[in-house]
Amino acid sequence: MKAFLKTLGVTTAAIALVACGQGGNEQGGANGDGGNADEPTTIKISASNVPHAEILEEAEPLLKEQGVELEIEIAQDYVLPNIALNDGDVDANYFQHRPYLEEQLEQNPDYDFVEAGAIHLEPMGLYSQEYDSVDDLPDGATVMMSDSVADHGRVYSLLQEAGLITLKEGVSVDATEQDIVDNPKNLTFVNSGVAAELLPQAYTNNEADLIAINSNYAIDAGLSPTEDSVILEEGDAENPYVNLIVVRSEDENNEAIQTLVEVLQSEEIKTFIEENYGGAVIPAE
Repeated sequence: MKAFLKTLGVTTAAIALVACGQGGNEQGGANGDGGNADEPTTIKISASNVPHAEILEEAEPLLKEQGVELEIEIAQDYVLPNIALNDGDVDANYFQHRPYLEEQLEQNPDYDFVEAGAIHLEPMGLYSQEYDSVDDLPDGATVMMSDSVADHGRVYSLLQEAGLITLKEGVSVDATEQDIVDNPKNLTFVNSGVAAELLPQAYTNNEADLIAINSNYAIDAGLSPTEDSVILEEGDAENPYVNLIVVRSEDENNEAIQTLVEVLQSEEIKTFIEENYGGAVIPAE
């Protein structure tokens, strides 16, 4: 039995489109005055395919009832959505968790972004083609994670919770390999050179003994985080890796954006997430 720690259905669209708030969108974009009863406000939003775009599609009828329409642009990686938001090509994005956003803001001083609301959590899972339990891992086993530094501490923390390593006291999401003080199985870490979206293929190719895959990419690749992972992150209110609606700071109080967040945080959407993803995606508290 696998050891657990309790824890694309949308056509790809180009990122570089003209944002609805620019050039006087006829429908009244998110950066405009919000439209009126006859002319709904349109929000252009860049989102990962699964589950983000699926959740947005589920929310579309609820949003239309409140005079807001969505144009969903599928993001294929973790880089372009923030570039598109910064360039004004979209009004919001929905793909990133808080530590990644904080890292991006630090690395890109021109990004004037804020989080408009927390929507869901995708538990990180570690997957293996060879082993069903952490107890079966051999000495010197390899652990592969993405080159997103914001996820490294997350993976090291998971390995600590599974009893595979011990970290320095007081470190968690900011943990690095240098913070490991005990590594009884002499695990070897591969933490550079592989983009997050390529990890499912690395798993298929059996390129490491344990491979850390974000649930969105796992689901998209046909994996079940709750059934196929060897280790699965606990999803609770204290988890900092909630996925966010992110906007430019000038739109933080935009009425249409606020409506979008309210709908995505509604009981209807929470129920959809719980029933559709079976614990692989968890509504934010």
